[in-house]
Amino acid sequence: MKSEARAVVIGGGVVGVSTLYHLAKKGWSDVVLLERKELTSGSTWHAAGLLPLFNMSYSVGQIHKYSVRFYQELQEETGMNVGFTRCSNIRLARTKDRWDEYMYYAGIAETIGVPYRLLTPEEVKEVWPLCETEGLLGAIQHPDDGYIQPADLTQALAKGARDKGATIYRNTAVMALEQQGDGRWLVKTDKGDILAEHVVSATGNFARKTGEMVGLDVPVIPVEHQYIVTEPHPAIVERKKQGLPEMGVLRESDSSWYMREENGGLLLGPYEAGAPCCYVDGPSDDSEYELFQEDLDRLMPHVETAIERVPAFGEAGIKKIYNGAIAYTPDGSPIIGPAPGLKNFWLNEGHSFGVTAAGGAGWQIAEWIVEGEPSIDMMGVDPRRFGPYATEGYLREKNEEAYANVFTMHYPDEERAAARPLKMTPCYGRMKERGAVFGSVYGWERPNWFAPEGYALPEEELGVGADVITKHNHAPPLEDGRIVEKWSFRRSNYFEHVGNEVKNVHENVGLLDMSAFAKIEVSGPGGRAWLDSIFANRIPKKRGRVALCHLLTKNGGVRSEFTVYEWAPGRFYLVSAGGFEAHDHDVLAKLLPADGSVVLRPLTEQYGVFVLAGPKSRDVLKKLAHIPLSNADFPWLSGRKISLGHATAHALRVNFVGELGWELHHPIAMQNALFDMLMEAGAQFGIRPFGIRAMTAMAIEKSYRLIPRELSIEYTAWESGLDRFVHPDKGDFIGREALLRQREDGIRWNYVTLEVHDVRDADARGSEAIYKDDKLVGRATHGGYGWRVGKSLALAMVRPEHAAEGTRLEIKILGKMHPATVIAESPFDPDNEALRADG
Repeated sequence: MKSEARAVVIGGGVVGVSTLYHLAKKGWSDVVLLERKELTSGSTWHAAGLLPLFNMSYSVGQIHKYSVRFYQELQEETGMNVGFTRCSNIRLARTKDRWDEYMYYAGIAETIGVPYRLLTPEEVKEVWPLCETEGLLGAIQHPDDGYIQPADLTQALAKGARDKGATIYRNTAVMALEQQGDGRWLVKTDKGDILAEHVVSATGNFARKTGEMVGLDVPVIPVEHQYIVTEPHPAIVERKKQGLPEMGVLRESDSSWYMREENGGLLLGPYEAGAPCCYVDGPSDDSEYELFQEDLDRLMPHVETAIERVPAFGEAGIKKIYNGAIAYTPDGSPIIGPAPGLKNFWLNEGHSFGVTAAGGAGWQIAEWIVEGEPSIDMMGVDPRRFGPYATEGYLREKNEEAYANVFTMHYPDEERAAARPLKMTPCYGRMKERGAVFGSVYGWERPNWFAPEGYALPEEELGVGADVITKHNHAPPLEDGRIVEKWSFRRSNYFEHVGNEVKNVHENVGLLDMSAFAKIEVSGPGGRAWLDSIFANRIPKKRGRVALCHLLTKNGGVRSEFTVYEWAPGRFYLVSAGGFEAHDHDVLAKLLPADGSVVLRPLTEQYGVFVLAGPKSRDVLKKLAHIPLSNADFPWLSGRKISLGHATAHALRVNFVGELGWELHHPIAMQNALFDMLMEAGAQFGIRPFGIRAMTAMAIEKSYRLIPRELSIEYTAWESGLDRFVHPDKGDFIGREALLRQREDGIRWNYVTLEVHDVRDADARGSEAIYKDDKLVGRATHGGYGWRVGKSLALAMVRPEHAAEGTRLEIKILGKMHPATVIAESPFDPDNEALRADG
């Protein structure tokens, strides 16, 4: 057994072997895979082997696209049959909302290059003659989709890896993992020890056990998944005799199941509510090729709808019911990337669609390890999107919820209810009393919008138009049973109420709770120089000034965005997006100098944040602060510690809505006292709380950028239009050389703002395809209705030749082409007169 390796991959399922293969393909031949039993003996062996290209996540969509192409290339490379059947995939739609979902997904497919077809019910019948089409609106088909034999695929990956110099040790259990003083990992096994620079955990059902070895609480718990295989059916056997093509993988999303042919019969896989978590503490050490007792009763509602749709399924006898573990995460997407808090320890876990994702996940994690960066935006699957709140009890609830919602419609405004509320700011109750409809980010509850007193949606407005299983389309009821929000891909019932919130902020003053912001202090004798060496912007030399600073990748892409404020001599307060707290703080920690000259102190849960914004916000502060608040005394982009009545806060004159205003960063224990004083002081000025959706609508009107939408590792700082925040002449910083090269070579993309015309009830949301003369030239990154300018707007990345103001383009929103015009950045208040208003 080898005693040293460049990297050790733990886990011999399809994900682990793909990781090994791709590391070897990148030129790292000195890599080792350790499998405790035989390859595929965990979840891979019982996987149904489907290859669904359909995915609402940009990151996961790219990964799946790569896998489907790569598996065919692998077969040619190794000469081993991977059992790939390219029979297409047909997703049925029975409701208008489902069709909207497919039309929204079509934008993702077009922008990442996944071919699809739209089918009428008659065309469905042509390609799936055993399918009854009554009640269907249509279907979306992926012609390149199909299924594969997981064990054959894994063996081909193993051969390919070995051919490139990699080593696989089967029947070798990892007993312990210890990081040495030089940073290398000592991997202790029952067959000997290996020293490795990098370790990749791809252990599937054992993810939490593996994590425990290094002090990680890995946010993965498997859920039981069942599928049914029938005996051969005469009609299918006869089709094969006639040489007819295999019918595609059929998915009735509205009934939450998939179906495909299997050895002359049919295979049905439902995703039911109530499927339990399993292996919470990990499988036993002897676990191998393990299944659970089947529970057909739990599947019966889905079985009944399957028989209605495909009567032949009910005519064939049941041959076998498989009930095996599938790893899940709270949002259903895998975790791929660096483990938080550990150097050179990587996670490739939580794969609920492991066979589909294995190729792309191995490709990207190998890029990340070898090159230092992935080549596509991986924020949607980054392990650090979850925080320490994601412990066992939380995971049980959320992972079972994620499983049950595989086929439910993934509305852009959905907020799932399990394991909530969890993290609440002190003012949660006060916001709730005022009608807050909450969303959740990084475990925090925060108001999305505010429903008027007594407001409720009538029962008839919640109908989805068909008797379907996956019909949940609204936010959880309030405590008194009222339902106040219906989800949609179009403008929904909260649209006008959000507009009223925007109007009040624009005309009077509004209060927003942004306590979920990630906050950290940087101090120490080397703090300023270190910040200057990592950020593209200059660190303000004058204490009390505020700067927006971006941490770039070595290739010039945007990794993170921080507000930087020196709140005490040599002590810098950094604020970033709440959803990326673990990511941003981990990135900073891993960049720290080794000499101890810089110290990080997380502060998120110690400080709350109120945004006070609107033309009368200064009037409200004047009643509490008793200090001069004019531009001369308190200019834009500055901050200072002030007293507010009997409370205190660091007031930063910045905000994300484009109006006169301040962010009030206060000790969170003082939050309710401060809230009450602000509401009392603001009563005469029309103060009202507002939510995230109003903030977002106003931010779009200002062309403000967000991670990972307009700011991404896939777009350089120049391409994202960050010129005023990037100073190559200040000295070296991460990404500087790449930006200097691109300044000479030219950019590939241009960030633009679009006015979208002829919009009635559906605005851009992001991921819509943008065309010029029927040619794809870009993709929307965000969009919505601009209440202050009275226009439907989209933010987008387009090719530079189409970025000039006045350029006429087209954008496809829910399947309909709309004319769009490139307009000047910041359609609302382009000169920032409102932000800089004096008084």
